[in-house]
Amino acid sequence: MRMNYQAAAPEAVKAMMALEIYLAKQSKAEDGVDKPLMELVKIRVSQLNKCAFCIDMHTKDARAMGETEQRIYALNAWHETPFFSARERAALAWAEANTLLPQGGVSDALYQELRQHFNEAQLTNLTLAVAIINAWNRFGVSFAPDVGSYQPA
Repeated sequence: MRMNYQAAAPEAVKAMMALEIYLAKQSKAEDGVDKPLMELVKIRVSQLNKCAFCIDMHTKDARAMGETEQRIYALNAWHETPFFSARERAALAWAEANTLLPQGGVSDALYQELRQHFNEAQLTNLTLAVAIINAWNRFGVSFAPDVGSYQPA
């Protein structure tokens, strides 16, 4: 680890964790996005950002929730596989577009596709989840925490 950012700025980490707690509560609400889908989104965004710590964490969390190895392995090529539902595909496309903003932004067509599967509150929460995992990835890539030690609750 290059630096213990959690010790250096505990209030920053506390603020990030407050957003995570909010999303966890929302995942159980009618307008939330289910936790297994959120884990797939977190894995995919972490793959795009090359954050080894977050990939390790979220693949373990996804497996603990019952996600299959096949689907986790296929996330890098989700466009070409039959393993994901239309709703999951829309969420993954949204996550990629919001992570790779300089490469094309978020199209109206993608937004319309999302609206077929998510209401406004769900879409807001999904976008927040993408923003948060992107932020966590920046901490993970920048400060290089030890990979492999994370264990799901």
